[in-house]
Amino acid sequence: MSVVDTITDKLTKSLAPVSLEVIDESHLHEGHSGHRPGGESHFRVKIVSDAFIGKSPVDRHRMINEVLAEELAGPIHALAIRAGVPE
Repeated sequence: MSVVDTITDKLTKSLAPVSLEVIDESHLHEGHSGHRPGGESHFRVKIVSDAFIGKSPVDRHRMINEVLAEELAGPIHALAIRAGVPE
């Protein structure tokens, strides 16, 4: 399973998002710290979930980081997050 698939699976199971987009941006970081040949090191997550209602942006990021703790300790070097609530 790719890292994108793992991120998607874990966030879907844990936070039941209304929308979720996981983007591998590794190719934008070639030559920078943390980049690995083959990519799958730098990601952007755009997620909307009812689970974030009443939570501050920092708390939303903490929730995502907790779900992805194993990946953040391993293959993920950088994770940009945009977490919102349904309007």
